[in-house]
Amino acid sequence: MNRKHAVMMLLCCLIPVGLLAAVVLLRIPLGSVLTFALVLACPLMMLLMMRTMGHDHGGAHDHTRAVKPESK
Repeated sequence: MNRKHAVMMLLCCLIPVGLLAAVVLLRIPLGSVLTFALVLACPLMMLLMMRTMGHDHGGAHDHTRAVKPESK
């Protein structure tokens, strides 16, 4: 496991635990937290999806030229 993967795993585990601790310790109403999470879920998932899809935009493929039919 490389260092970048380990840091990402650590963040993904500690952030939810920290948020849950903040909700409990600060006595934030759970309804407010869930509403806010639902509002942010769509844009955050879109950003994650766009970042992790791995499309290569290096120009290696030229989709503008027409495909020539095979001649017999």
